[in-house]
Amino acid sequence: MPTSPAGEEIKAYVRQPRQLRAPVGYKLEFLEQYQPNQTSYLPQNLRDQMLALGRSPADQTPAGTFASDILNRLLIDLSWASSQLEGNTYSRLDTQRLIEFGQAAEGKDALETQMILNHKDAIEYLVRDPEHARLTKDTIIALHAFLSDGLMADPTACGRIRSRAVEIAGSVYLPVALPQRLEELFGIVIQMSAGILDPFEQAFFLMVHLPYLQPFEDVNKRVSRLAANIPFIRHNLCPLSFIDVPQQAYVDAMISVYELNRIELLRDVFVWAYERSCQQYVAVKQNLVPPDIFRLRYRQALSEVVAAVVRNGEAATAAAVGARAPATVAPADMEHFIELALVEFKALHTGNAVRFGIRPLEFAAWQEQNNATSALAGPQRNPAIIQS
Repeated sequence: MPTSPAGEEIKAYVRQPRQLRAPVGYKLEFLEQYQPNQTSYLPQNLRDQMLALGRSPADQTPAGTFASDILNRLLIDLSWASSQLEGNTYSRLDTQRLIEFGQAAEGKDALETQMILNHKDAIEYLVRDPEHARLTKDTIIALHAFLSDGLMADPTACGRIRSRAVEIAGSVYLPVALPQRLEELFGIVIQMSAGILDPFEQAFFLMVHLPYLQPFEDVNKRVSRLAANIPFIRHNLCPLSFIDVPQQAYVDAMISVYELNRIELLRDVFVWAYERSCQQYVAVKQNLVPPDIFRLRYRQALSEVVAAVVRNGEAATAAAVGARAPATVAPADMEHFIELALVEFKALHTGNAVRFGIRPLEFAAWQEQNNATSALAGPQRNPAIIQS
């Protein structure tokens, strides 16, 4: 992984034996020096470059659309890569089998399996409901609850701000120990991050300051890596999967934040990791069908109309759709809405009717009734539906 001159300098320091590095505590001024939307850990040209790489075909659609479109791929990549950074020995193929088929890899520790599944649950929590992908204290605590499930020495510490002092393996950094102070600082970090407008700066700020604070007894870095994806989910940007990030490079970068309050090496890791993630998803992005904005806008209304027509045994006609259309459909959009609804009816069959909340028996009864009506009307009458 390419490293800047400043990164190389930092790396030389953090790779010294621990006894040559002076113990340090949490420095509030490191946080205070950062002013949202004024301070920039990432230069503007770098953010512009990442934006050009990370744009998706869904950039004008509702928040979370792109992440939802590639969710199956993201679950595997991010669960595997983030777990690898914690020393997990699952291969990507093992991870895929576990996530898709529930098949645990042979010879692996149960805790490794749990770690992968925890990542899956946490990612689904963020992506399946865009309301969860918000930078609030509740969201970050929920991520910790998912990611630490079954992995904490004290089960009550799962999804809870820590109440005791902790140490960091391989580092001379001593995080804040006072619970009241920790709770206060946690709120400040989340509030500051939520106020950052640029999604890349926001993501990187979380990767720096959440682990530096160490708000939880364990699993802090994992929480920061998933939290860093919240801005990308909300802005429909390519997610950060951490694919191929060397574990040692990431550990060195985090220690440099802990002990030196230097972000250059972690910035090298972050930028390279994001570029690598974009390379992984470029083919996926190219294969995505551009979304129908009109259909997305009236998705709920379409579902209601189709279900109402079927449940009332009505023929799928323009008149029936127009009569059932809710007030949320603008008059100027009505003609297009009716056309779209009729297209939905033409494609409707037993297998996909469930999308509209229609049970198989309801669909069968409606289909039989409309077939009978068509037969009585004779060959001159247009059929109400197209047979599936």
